[in-house]
Amino acid sequence: CNWCSYAGADQAGIEKLQYPPSSRVIRTMCSARISQKFILRAFEKGAAVVAVTGCWPQDCHYNYANLNTEKRVKQAKKILEARGINPERLILHWNSAAESKRWAAKMKEIDELIKKISREEIIETVQKLEGGKK
Repeated sequence: CNWCSYAGADQAGIEKLQYPPSSRVIRTMCSARISQKFILRAFEKGAAVVAVTGCWPQDCHYNYANLNTEKRVKQAKKILEARGINPERLILHWNSAAESKRWAAKMKEIDELIKKISREEIIETVQKLEGGKK
């Protein structure tokens, strides 16, 4: 989300807060722009963890559009689980622009989760998702 999560990440950088370089931020105007297809594609491309971050629901610039994000993430978790992929690897996180420390802490938490995921698990995930296309 451009307005909150991305701004919080930017502020974390301005404040020189430490967070892992393993984080790759993809900026969107609203977290509701993230589809299940986009999430699954990230895993298919080898992402160990996918985190979708957005404004707190009451702060959404698009009239609670991020509640649609919540529904999509829940559905994507069901898809992952149905394909034998740990749904805990998909994270939904709300963050305001003023919560740079919260954002940096979440990125550290995600980095710790990434360290627990084996290369074999990532390869299996890719294979399971590619197999679902045929």
